[in-house]
Amino acid sequence: MKKIHYILVIVCLTQFSFAQKRDENIGTEVVNVVKPYTPSISDAFKVKEIPTLDDEETAKKENIQYNIFSFPVASTFTPSKGRAANVDKSATEKLLNNYMTLAAGNYGTANAELFVTENVSNTDYFGAMLRHLSSQGGIDNITLDDKFSTTSLDATYGSRTKALSWNADIGYKNQRFNWYGIFPGTIDNATIATIDEQQTYHTVYLGGRLDLGEGILKESTLKFTRFWDAFGSAENRFVAKPALEFDVVDQKIRTDIIIDYLSGSFDQTFFGGNSFKYGFTNIGFQPSIKIQKDDLSVNAGVGFFYSAAQEAGESKFFIYPQVTGSYKIVGDLMILYAGLEGTLRQNSYNEFVQENFFVSPTLAVAPTNQQYDIYLGLKGKLANSVSYTVRGSYLNEENKAFFKSNGYDDSSANNDGYTFGNSFDVVYDNVKTISFFGELKADFSKNVSFGVNGTFNSFNMDTEAEAWNLPSLQFGATLDVAITPKWYSGLNLFFVGERKDIFRQSTINLPFPPDENITLKSYFDINAHVGYKYSERMTFFLKGNNLANQQYQRWLNYPVQGIQVMAGASYKFDF
Repeated sequence: MKKIHYILVIVCLTQFSFAQKRDENIGTEVVNVVKPYTPSISDAFKVKEIPTLDDEETAKKENIQYNIFSFPVASTFTPSKGRAANVDKSATEKLLNNYMTLAAGNYGTANAELFVTENVSNTDYFGAMLRHLSSQGGIDNITLDDKFSTTSLDATYGSRTKALSWNADIGYKNQRFNWYGIFPGTIDNATIATIDEQQTYHTVYLGGRLDLGEGILKESTLKFTRFWDAFGSAENRFVAKPALEFDVVDQKIRTDIIIDYLSGSFDQTFFGGNSFKYGFTNIGFQPSIKIQKDDLSVNAGVGFFYSAAQEAGESKFFIYPQVTGSYKIVGDLMILYAGLEGTLRQNSYNEFVQENFFVSPTLAVAPTNQQYDIYLGLKGKLANSVSYTVRGSYLNEENKAFFKSNGYDDSSANNDGYTFGNSFDVVYDNVKTISFFGELKADFSKNVSFGVNGTFNSFNMDTEAEAWNLPSLQFGATLDVAITPKWYSGLNLFFVGERKDIFRQSTINLPFPPDENITLKSYFDINAHVGYKYSERMTFFLKGNNLANQQYQRWLNYPVQGIQVMAGASYKFDF
């Protein structure tokens, strides 16, 4: 390497020495230019940014196949067990099968209830309930006894399986009331002292229910009722309602069959005449088909009824439309519903008594022909916790029953306790009713719920001057509040508009006096209650009725009790 370096140095020095010669003449040279060069610009072509490729090879798309080659990989990783997060929840209230309630209040009011139930086996069960409500009376300015009492005992035994469900019922009820509604100034004190105003009603019933589940025979019921009173009146009623359901060409067909037998008698007429009987057997056949398509649901059917009069009366055959439907305009927020329905309604002495305890045991009992009820309405939700219902209807009825005052005839040979203008008769008329109904319910939270409803009716009578004792306007509201887990309360308010009745007082000198039309004033009633859950078993409560202290008349000359306060306790238990 050193020798190479020395040689390079010597060569460089030699060249340097040659280049530095000053006196050397390099000479001259002549250059002849044959043709001058003239440059020119030729045409240029712009190259496309994206060349067009339309050959088969470039246009052809290759199919790409993805394959997963899985093979086990040994791992020693062991995941840790998951743990549920803590969730705050309220303690579950223990469900107890039986309870007992005892309460007492002013006017000598006593209330008692006992309910027991027991599972006999995995499928069979037994239940019974005893109820009692009574008052010793004490309404101001009442000359007759106004106490009342109701005692009932009901028992049931049943079984539930997947293929069969049934139960058998039996019960007895005893009711005591007094005809205390004497028209002011019509009867002297000596006559009042001779009046026996007490009436007693007895009811015994046997019933049952059967459901075959997946079979053709759906829930079917039957019930036999024996009803009688202290004046020789008696009534038997047997009602059977089997229901059949089956599919035909993917359509569900349902057929309801009704057998309603009624037979009864009264010991005498209102003026002391001979005893008389009444009786009707109504047989109904109601086939229907249910059509469901998207948001539209229609139940189309027809009712065939035959009413056979056993005593006085005429046997008739009836055909009724029975069509209902609904359409979801905006889901569950707005549902339009409508219907055209008719039926034959069996009236009975027992039903009249439960509606008006002060009827006389001398009534004319006959069925009501509800020719048709046309209605149209909307229902749905204004919010998740607020629901509403509005409806308008037009109802046409033949032989509709009304309660009307019997009046007083001091020349009558019948001096029973209901003949002093203090009882009510039943009259019938053909009526057309236009009705509007609205209801709003809201659950503001799980602790507060509220409801309000109202009904307006307009009646058009054929024969009678008024729709006796039926109000044109009714209003109601409820409020329930769970104040704390221990305390709860509730409020109930209702308003009933004016009603019309009539009174006639006959004497020997004036046997046919003019009728006196009477307007019963409208009234409202406020009821409230508050309770304290001492434990899961024991609850104390305080109830108040008619807190506005209005001694209004529900029926002519029948004022109600004033402010009523009742305190009591309820105890839940298991055997």
